[in-house]
Amino acid sequence: MKSRIPWREKMDRPAKVVTIPPKMQKRFGRGRMLIPSPLDVDALIRKVPSGRLITPGAIREKLAKAAGADCACPMATGVFIRIVAEAAAEDMQARKSRITPYWRVVREDGSLFEKFPGGPAVQADHLEAEGHRVDRAGKMRVRLG
Repeated sequence: MKSRIPWREKMDRPAKVVTIPPKMQKRFGRGRMLIPSPLDVDALIRKVPSGRLITPGAIREKLAKAAGADCACPMATGVFIRIVAEAAAEDMQARKSRITPYWRVVREDGSLFEKFPGGPAVQADHLEAEGHRVDRAGKMRVRLG
């Protein structure tokens, strides 16, 4: 997706910890919620080694724990995963040497992301190049664990 602001510039938003909003307390309870920064999401994804995978839920858990929060906002984290992926695609086009391996992020059920750059087919290509088996029939999935 084309953006007027380069995706890389969107990475500089700061993280903050807030009280869990009342409408989210049914799901998360009372406590503190991390609104992560895209740079924190990027740094965590960069730590996922080749051949390994991470889910948005695991990203939220790790970020919340590191910030001393009870949970991390699922909406913000999801948006920031997308920003990280788009920024990485810009970095690839610019032929940068260190690219965030966004393709290692898969849904909890192993399904791939339609909104990642190039869609599930490109994500599957990256995953297969790292040794994962991807079921390309129907909704593309990778085997977890």
